[in-house]
This record gives sequence, structure tokens and C-alpha cells, in this order.
Amino acid sequence: MKTINVVAAIIQDEEGHVLATQRGYGEYEGWWEFPGGKIEPGESHTTALVREIWEELSVMIMPDKWLCTVEYDYPNFHLTMHCALCHIAQGRVQLNEHASAKWLAKDELNSLQWLPADVEVVNSVITNHR
Repeated sequence: MKTINVVAAIIQDEEGHVLATQRGYGEYEGWWEFPGGKIEPGESHTTALVREIWEELSVMIMPDKWLCTVEYDYPNFHLTMHCALCHIAQGRVQLNEHASAKWLAKDELNSLQWLPADVEVVNSVITNHR
């Protein structure tokens, strides 16, 4: 089975709300996820994370700490997702790829239909939230 290595940003605001983004395409259209994407060959996790968030949301982020790595088997591939707590260093969120976005308090995170691999991240955020 093919393995895909990705990074995901758990972006927090000053009040501790977390940004959730909604997929606007593909098999899981309408489901929610943490923004991020594939790590390119030779790219560090941090570089990939900053690049992907710039491409998807037009903001510069600052990773604060790596929270977890999720291993998940989708029907057609194995996903390895490295997730970091981050904050926005510069800019305002613009949705370049997602259908929608929401800032959620910790106790609101379970109100969304998350992608299967992101469910474990949600649980980590809830138990490790700053």
C-alpha cells in the first residue's frame, strides 16, 4: 500500500480557538480537516507546514510545538500525518482551497464531521490544548 506523508497545522488564536477547514473537493467533500498537505522530497516538516499553509490560507504561521503523528489506513493508501500546534504570525485567513472554515473552542471540536485521520488529532488537541 502506498504511504503518503503529510503535515497538518492546528492553528490557534489568542483565545485558544482552533481553525477547522472544510474540504471542497474529492471523496471527502464537506468533511472537516486541519489544513496542511504533502511533504515534498527533501523538505523538512516545518518548511512543508509553513509552505502548505501559505498556499492554502495565505497566512504565515509559526509552529509552536509538534503535537502528534497519526498513522491511518485509508482504503487506497496509508497516511502518516505530522501535526503541529501553530499560531498566525502574519496575515488574515483566506480560503484558497477549502469550502469553509470555522474557529472553534476546544469543547466545540467534536461538533464537526472530521476526516477519519483527523479524529485522533482532535482528541490530542482536546487533551493537550494550551
